[in-house]
Amino acid sequence: MNRVVIGTRGSDLALWQAEYVRKSLQAAFPEIEFEVKIIRTTGDDVVDVSLSKIGDKGLFTRQIEAELLAGDIDLAVHSLKDLQTEQPEGLTIGAVCKREKPNDVLISRDGMTLDTLPQAAKAATGSLRRRSQLLAYRPDLQISDIRGNLNTRFRKFDESDLDAMILAYAGVERLGMAERISQLIPTDILVPAVGQGSVAVEIRTSDEDVAAVVSRLDHAETRACVMAERHY
Repeated sequence: MNRVVIGTRGSDLALWQAEYVRKSLQAAFPEIEFEVKIIRTTGDDVVDVSLSKIGDKGLFTRQIEAELLAGDIDLAVHSLKDLQTEQPEGLTIGAVCKREKPNDVLISRDGMTLDTLPQAAKAATGSLRRRSQLLAYRPDLQISDIRGNLNTRFRKFDESDLDAMILAYAGVERLGMAERISQLIPTDILVPAVGQGSVAVEIRTSDEDVAAVVSRLDHAETRACVMAERHY
């Protein structure tokens, strides 16, 4: 094996994750050429409708997994929280990279926190999970949908009259925007999504050569945690 093709979505965060995997594997296996292939998914094309209304988590993975099963790519890099709980037949998670903080974060104006946002403040999220938990903690909040990659969400926020929006810490940190964080939200207020903060490397179950390569990236503690989350 002298060439490995890595499949990924084309968002800035997805490319950061794929490049992290590529560089890590290239350092461990200098004799192998690793290249990244961008694959567009349904979730990338449908950006004006709430995710809860348009389908399951396969929206961000289905096309990538189809190319993996077809042999057009050799492995796929995903945010683990985007993966369905059960892998499609013939595919498995070959590695789970070391996890970043799983918390959600508040992006707000003037450094406000969830407790200091004004009554009936306007907050945005693209997640039904976050919406329901936010309203349980602050029933007065006016919650609206916001979709798109991180840069798009920040642009929409900055151009809006929103008081706050909720994002995952890992993505904000990885794209170098941590200075925009007003609050790291405790997990007893917002329980993170299953696997949030983790990067998964998906491979074909039968591909022993690729399995041996990507196993170098597997972080045992993170794998144990996220697999327990996915199980329950």
